[in-house]
Amino acid sequence: MSRIGRMPIPLPAGVTIGIQGSRVTVTGSRGTLSREFHPDMQIGLQDNQLVVQRPTDQRHHRALHGLTRALLNNMVIGVHEGFEKKLEIQGVGYRVDLQADGSLLLQLGFSHPVRITPPEGIHFEVEARTKVITVSGIDKEMVGQVAAEIRAWRPPEPYKGKGIRYLGEHVRRKAGKAGKIA
Repeated sequence: MSRIGRMPIPLPAGVTIGIQGSRVTVTGSRGTLSREFHPDMQIGLQDNQLVVQRPTDQRHHRALHGLTRALLNNMVIGVHEGFEKKLEIQGVGYRVDLQADGSLLLQLGFSHPVRITPPEGIHFEVEARTKVITVSGIDKEMVGQVAAEIRAWRPPEPYKGKGIRYLGEHVRRKAGKAGKIA
């Protein structure tokens, strides 16, 4: 049996669940998330905990069991606490500005600035003008996707380490040309 799938999901205070067939709606202090799950998975509420059960031990049911539980857990955590990813900008002349409409204006060494508009439910914060961008929201999947799209504009390069990286990400550095070593 799936170790992840059989673990119940405790509901924090203030989080409510609505189950209509295979559609689950989770409402909390930060907002509401709704998602359609595979109809074979049975999602139930027992003793203020969400429980996911599978019909058989077939391979695809075992795979869906853990996936469904993980997605439900992320929904509960998202509406209660939220998710965030931090990105760090390194490089001479690289900088970021938070605009009044909530979008980011990035200077990344291109001939033009890059404007990134947040999708609905995503918020940007800039701690230091040339240092850290925080992407936050209640949907873990969307937070990660937006952070990856920002990073994709200028991934960290291995020679000087310039670019956008996740906070705490280690970039393996290369020595460069052998003749350059002095």
